Amino acid sequence: MKHRVTKKKLSRKRSHRRALFKNLLSALILHGEIKTTESKAKAVRRLFDRLVTKGKKNTLHTRRTIEAFLNNRKVVNKLVDNITPQFKDRSSGFTRIIRLGQRRGDDATMVKLELVAKPKSEEKSGKEKPKKSNKKKKDLVRGKNEKNKDNQSK
Repeated sequence: MKHRVTKKKLSRKRSHRRALFKNLLSALILHGEIKTTESKAKAVRRLFDRLVTKGKKNTLHTRRTIEAFLNNRKVVNKLVDNITPQFKDRSSGFTRIIRLGQRRGDDATMVKLELVAKPKSEEKSGKEKPKKSNKKKKDLVRGKNEKNKDNQSK
């Protein structure tokens, strides 16, 4: 009988399991999606829902509580400042699981765990730079060549 058995142990010790969940949660928050096995995704989804619910309050206490679990201030800031405001009208179900098929090595079911609402990242807008023109480089090259031709003709 499985009375009061709620956690997935994933055949790992407690410390290894916690480290795995912290890494998967950090990757999900930073990248918006992760590719993992189905059982790991289901376990991480449960923890992510709890973190987002805590992060909605956006108090110093909740930030410190989340940081105590994740040990990464950058991830906490992105979660509280960028991700949780998009879920303010939603009470749960912040992620979706998309099945990708079986892994060749061990036939494990692979899934993509992604956020329902993609965060508007500031990084992407910063990467878009105007293209530089190569006119100056061409003029410089022509200028050098013309000087060399003048020197050779003398």
